[in-house]
Amino acid sequence: MDKIIRIGTRESQLALWQAHQVNDLLTAQGYKTTLVPIKSEGDIDLVTPLYEIGVQGIFTKSLDLALLNNRIDIAVHSFKDVPTQLPQQIVQAAVLKRGPVKDLLVYKNDTSFLDQPDYVAHIATSSVRRKAQWLRKYPQHQLHNLRGNVNTRLQKLAAENWDGAIFAVAGLERINVRPANSIDLDWMLPAPAQGAVVAVCREDDTFCREACAAFNDAETALSTHIEREFLRTLMGGCTTPISAYAQIQNNTVHFSGELCSLDGSRFFSISREVATEQAQHLGQSAAEEIMAQGGAEVVAEIRNAK
Repeated sequence: MDKIIRIGTRESQLALWQAHQVNDLLTAQGYKTTLVPIKSEGDIDLVTPLYEIGVQGIFTKSLDLALLNNRIDIAVHSFKDVPTQLPQQIVQAAVLKRGPVKDLLVYKNDTSFLDQPDYVAHIATSSVRRKAQWLRKYPQHQLHNLRGNVNTRLQKLAAENWDGAIFAVAGLERINVRPANSIDLDWMLPAPAQGAVVAVCREDDTFCREACAAFNDAETALSTHIEREFLRTLMGGCTTPISAYAQIQNNTVHFSGELCSLDGSRFFSISREVATEQAQHLGQSAAEEIMAQGGAEVVAEIRNAK
């Protein structure tokens, strides 16, 4: 094991936390490792909303290029940032055991405004999924774009005259910056693969593929496969309000999926329970059912609006 495995990561605190998880799992097996920080386009441009940047792979492209150029051996990503179609010659090597999947609201003063139907609250998020779900529940509220890493977004919330901002629970809790003034949004369905971390490597790198296979979590891998298949079948990316969550209990997959129009006024949802051994194409069949119900029209509208 003289080979040193170079682990590529973005430079944000959360990305480094994720890379250290993979690093620790590899060193525990006796592998030698080193972290290689790489800047991404999504980290550099903090002004343009995500859906205007060309989006697919905005946070993964730089690491993918570093992999293909042999500057690194493994790239570590927040799985929800990874396009459903991996670049040629790059493969999924391991999915880590999943963390928290929910979204949360960090609020400024209190949450009483959530119970005031006439109050026009100002809520920040750059996620079209979160915007659509929020507007479906609170159509009178004003939504604002909020970009940057977790710490940058918390600072921006503190500086702006907003009532609150939406974050992923995993993103705040993993780096211990979840404020006391926050509540879980139990009604909000998460993004496909939210809370999961994935390691990818070159397809022909059998050394790294074998090293990562030892810590692949089979349940998380199946759940995220179903969710991402649902997303891919709906032809969605960061620009489409698509939510999906699969959890496994007693050899049964419990799946919920949702597609919204951008303003949240129209939505299609589906819930399924399937035995794990029959769940391989659950995401696809659930998505096809939503498309048949009228979801295809919403997807077409969103594409045309772009």
